[in-house]
Amino acid sequence: MAIILAIESSCDETSASVCIDGKIVSNIIANQTIHQNYGGVVPELASRVHQQNIIPTVHHALNEANVNKNQLHAIAFTRGPGLLGSLLVGVSFAKSFALGLNIPLIEVNHIQAHVLAHFIAPKNMPNYTPPPFPFLCLTVSGGHTQIVLVKNHFDMQIIGQTLDDAAGEAFDKTAKILGLPYPGGPLIDKYAQMGQQTYAFTEPNIPELNFSFSGLKTAILYFINDNIKKNPDFLKQNIHNICASVQGRIVSILLNKLKKAAQLYQINHIAIAGGVSANSGLRQALHIEAQNNNWKVYIPDLNYCTDNAAMIAIAGYFKYLNHDFVGQNISPLPRMSF
Repeated sequence: MAIILAIESSCDETSASVCIDGKIVSNIIANQTIHQNYGGVVPELASRVHQQNIIPTVHHALNEANVNKNQLHAIAFTRGPGLLGSLLVGVSFAKSFALGLNIPLIEVNHIQAHVLAHFIAPKNMPNYTPPPFPFLCLTVSGGHTQIVLVKNHFDMQIIGQTLDDAAGEAFDKTAKILGLPYPGGPLIDKYAQMGQQTYAFTEPNIPELNFSFSGLKTAILYFINDNIKKNPDFLKQNIHNICASVQGRIVSILLNKLKKAAQLYQINHIAIAGGVSANSGLRQALHIEAQNNNWKVYIPDLNYCTDNAAMIAIAGYFKYLNHDFVGQNISPLPRMSF
């Protein structure tokens, strides 16, 4: 038996999860609402709130799993990438807890963990089958946009990535332009479902399998400013159609590159992961592309799309099976790569 406690603290969610023999038995997430006052995550504030949240979050996760700390076999933690201050809190706690219990430490790459969330069986799907290797995973979040060729649990190759802003960042920055509160991505999704794609934003011509969203963000800003000059009530009168048009373009940019990757690598098992994989427009468009291209698609449970410790736990479990441990001299890597 392997009982693993996992810690996730890469950005502004403090999360703890318990995994028993590859099954997630608890996944607790403490969100930080303080950043809504500033229109984005403030790193210094995030690290302070992590310090307040981490002990009660871990306590909650152990209680819900009905596991005593002395039953733990290892502690997995997010080493990076992420905000340095936030990572320091999680890494320091994991090291101290493991040292006190005299159990191994397991470092986890946050982005790899998003991909491995597909190996968590949803509670309502007892016969769930994860994607077979190799498969392609579009990993989209506020900080990352990548197409990953997944050869096995820890042999992953980035074959395309954003050259500037991430897709989630494009959603949030657009929301700010539109005067929507933070986090704005889910609100754009909500309003888009009530609108039509009536405005055409240009798709950037980026070589190979890479992405760019900075030009789109600028185009949206100019579009909004120009129309407000003509009609001060333009935003209020057209917010739903604007959101639908913005979301439609971001989704098409993502899926056009994903289609190109699937054709290039001759792979029809396609997954999405990361916070933006919760976007209803992306999910719907992916299912349409699946029908058109004979894809088998894999989308994580909503609970495992945004940052969470369950994905760290499942990654830690696979590393535990390989006895892939680290020592107490380990430190956070804010720019950790594959």
